Amino acid sequence: MSRRPPHAPEPAPALVSTTDDLAALCARLRAEPFVAVDTEFMRERTYWPELCVVQLAGEREVAVIDALAPGLDLAPLGALLADRAVTKVFHAARQDVEIFLLRFGAVPTPLFDTQVAAMVAGFGDQVSYDALARALAGAHIDKAHRFSDWSARPLSPAQIAYAAADVTHLRRIYTALTARLEREGRLEWVAEEMAVLADPATYRTDPETAWERLKPRTTNRRFLGVLRAVAAWREREAQRLNIPRQRLVKDETLLEIAATMPETPAELARARGITEGFARGKTGASLLAAVRAAKALPESELPEAPRERRGPAPSPALVALLKVLLAAKSEESHVAPRLLASSEDLDRLAAGEEEDIPALHGWRRAVFGEAALALKAGRLALGVEERRVKLIPVD
Repeated sequence: MSRRPPHAPEPAPALVSTTDDLAALCARLRAEPFVAVDTEFMRERTYWPELCVVQLAGEREVAVIDALAPGLDLAPLGALLADRAVTKVFHAARQDVEIFLLRFGAVPTPLFDTQVAAMVAGFGDQVSYDALARALAGAHIDKAHRFSDWSARPLSPAQIAYAAADVTHLRRIYTALTARLEREGRLEWVAEEMAVLADPATYRTDPETAWERLKPRTTNRRFLGVLRAVAAWREREAQRLNIPRQRLVKDETLLEIAATMPETPAELARARGITEGFARGKTGASLLAAVRAAKALPESELPEAPRERRGPAPSPALVALLKVLLAAKSEESHVAPRLLASSEDLDRLAAGEEEDIPALHGWRRAVFGEAALALKAGRLALGVEERRVKLIPVD
């Protein structure tokens, strides 16, 4: 727990812009049991996120690191993030963790995500930092600088204060959540979720699977082969040029190219969103080469169409009952429904599947899965008592 007196004023955040100051700060923070971490970055014009600011808060100090300061070496920060003796506390950690993985080649460890912990503690799905700050720290977050250009220099005093606020209250949120979860015996539940965030594979983008995000509605394997090729081409080209993938070629244009399979610059230029200059330039030539290579693939090397669920479709009525049960169990256990079971989990349960369903493993099975199986087997009924859903065992 923090040793700061409950109503003591927060010290002014320090702006760190030299390697020596950063090394001294990180040395002090490595003596702490945990450090709150946040970032400000820009990604609107690039494929890779541009790290602009890093905010750190220990028990007794808050610092804002100017990551774009000339000559600044962020190596001391990397060492702090890798220190297993210090828990790194984030809120909605995925984008921050991805940035640090790209910069330092490793996921900060150990890490704790207060958004995930709040879902286990009954604060609902994807609760915001503002809401947690109000509920657990009695603080109001001014979001006026949420859309600042964090790459512009110098940083204004208002930007520095805004950035610092994103970690200032995170300390109290963390200590309040961990105390609550420890009392309820749920810290291990959170640890299971943290394992996913701590896995570097969570953040890797495989160009060869990029086509799956486009969710093509066809079983034509040649179409899928060309789509796989052009989606992989876009991913690699966007990475190489460091521009957003949608700025290079939009999703709907990729789908059109996969359908028409152009062979010449003139045919490529007919695709929506493709200019004549693009089609006849080097970029267009490399895209056409990807199309040609995919068209030449033997049938055995083409991707399989997404498999449809075998057997009869799940009963909509049973799915609806499982959703009611999920809501009731979420209310009873004070755990966000999304964390207990996904829509896919419910569909698969209703369809009679039981293998590899997350809702039937670990703590989720105890909280929701066993009741779901009992409902399906007719050993559990749902009723209403005092305007709340009641679970009724059936002999």
